[in-house]
Amino acid sequence: MAIQPIDLQTLFSQIDKVAKAQLAQREGLALQQAMQGVQLQRKTDEQAKTVNEAQNTGDDGTGKVNDQGRKGYGNGREKKKNAEDEAAEAERQARLSAFSDPRLGKKIDISF
Repeated sequence: MAIQPIDLQTLFSQIDKVAKAQLAQREGLALQQAMQGVQLQRKTDEQAKTVNEAQNTGDDGTGKVNDQGRKGYGNGREKKKNAEDEAAEAERQARLSAFSDPRLGKKIDISF
């Protein structure tokens, strides 16, 4: 299909509109990138100004301050105390279950 001279006249008259549309599209992308950069910078500034939550130091006791105000590095007193508490609780539960009646509290007597 050949291009007729009348078609060229129409195309040439529309070239400036196409160029403006392409320019607006390019500027829109650049503007969008700039806006995202500003948002990222604002978010980074906010994070720098806020106080972050402390990370978990683990269960080994490192980083904790003891009663004297000093850092305790691996003293097992707290762990030993927790283990003793758990053992005492397990023993208490075992004693209660040995002396409890399994039928107790299961039936209600409503006779007069």
